[in-house]
Amino acid sequence: MHKITETVEVMPEGSLEVLSQKEVDALRSASEDGGQHEVLRRCALAVLNVDSRSDDTRAILRRYADFEIRIVQQDRGVKLAVKNAPAQAFVDGRMIRGIREQLFAVLRDVVYVHGQLAGGHFDLDSSDGVTDAVFQILRNARIIRLPAEPKLVVCWGGHAIDRGEYDYTKEVGYQLGLRGLDVCTGCGSGAMKGPMKGATIGHAKQRIRGGRYVGISEPGIIAAESPNPIVNELVIMPDMEKRLEAFVRVAHAIVVFPGGVGTAEELLFLLGILMQPENADIPLPLLLTGPPESADYFRSIDRFVGETLGEAARRFYRIEIGDPVRVARLVDAGIREVAAYRHGQNDAYYFNWRLRIDSDFQRPFVATHEAMAGLQLQRTADPHELAVQLRRAFSGLVAGNVKEYGIRAIEARGPFQLHGDPQIVAELDRLLAGFVEQGRMRLATPYEPCYRLSA
Repeated sequence: MHKITETVEVMPEGSLEVLSQKEVDALRSASEDGGQHEVLRRCALAVLNVDSRSDDTRAILRRYADFEIRIVQQDRGVKLAVKNAPAQAFVDGRMIRGIREQLFAVLRDVVYVHGQLAGGHFDLDSSDGVTDAVFQILRNARIIRLPAEPKLVVCWGGHAIDRGEYDYTKEVGYQLGLRGLDVCTGCGSGAMKGPMKGATIGHAKQRIRGGRYVGISEPGIIAAESPNPIVNELVIMPDMEKRLEAFVRVAHAIVVFPGGVGTAEELLFLLGILMQPENADIPLPLLLTGPPESADYFRSIDRFVGETLGEAARRFYRIEIGDPVRVARLVDAGIREVAAYRHGQNDAYYFNWRLRIDSDFQRPFVATHEAMAGLQLQRTADPHELAVQLRRAFSGLVAGNVKEYGIRAIEARGPFQLHGDPQIVAELDRLLAGFVEQGRMRLATPYEPCYRLSA
């Protein structure tokens, strides 16, 4: 473990370069708020802890317990002063430029969201209000901008994948980049980094300047999934549900690589939305893909979806194994359909306003033992409702695996208890056992399950 023990001051890069005195005062006020300062500190530490090989949030926080960050006010704006920061964020004593960009993106988003919430500017009591808040946060972060082209591919997948799967994600990203497509991921390592890395080479070969490598995170997950250094547009959403909505609103196509419970949560979120009748005619290409050795993984995912949500849910995605070129061609063709549809409907390319997302998917779920035990994992007349419950179950498992509050809860009270319909519980047990066997739950081994299942 190496640290830069002296205080280092850094100037803004990419965000917050030009501020009024009122804006500077607002930044300082928000950053000095006890709760917000801790959020800022943890997110900033995650950015500086680049290329970390650990997803143990508590271990990272203990390792850098003496890390400090504060805002330094000056007439022309602000600087950030950091002390005891991870040494890998610096070269010869100077912070790497891309990391400096990400650091000020964190400051921008944490303070902006705090200010909007404190001022009552977000209406989070209605579905449309939540969507508007997601839009405003993305616009403030300049993720949404004009002129807009339909070419952003959201890539989902896990951080705990093997080398063969990682190389495959790079090859898919490379093929996407050759076709002029940009990449958006959860901004971490593994299947979140690989597509971006591949796309940079594809863009370079096509002499594409200004390629976009968008990372969308949230405070609870960022410490376990530090932003990879390729990300050149980072946004921190206030919670997981708004992060998921941001993904599907900005996506022109979605590619799912192998992953664990977090990837399953993302897929169930999207399938639950696409299964709503109001969204039946809205095109959104969805491909599940991996190398030949990942075929069993996708068979298990496909079986789980069919046995829980029903055969109708399977029609929303396509599985392609071992062929990055075909995947890229299908994505490119699908995006052309999306562009034609939105053009015909006079819809925006930069934000999918027409997609209907029920408030059940938008409402933040905090994984407590009581909340997890209270999930209704039962067959219902509406598979969309079951998708809501299953998404929350997987979200709780993510919390129990890598989020500090979830890990603390497990240590204090033991594993989360999940109950439900015998067939659903059996399918869930089969899927999770496969994740454990394949090492997809966490980077640390051996894995101690944070859950217990019972019918």
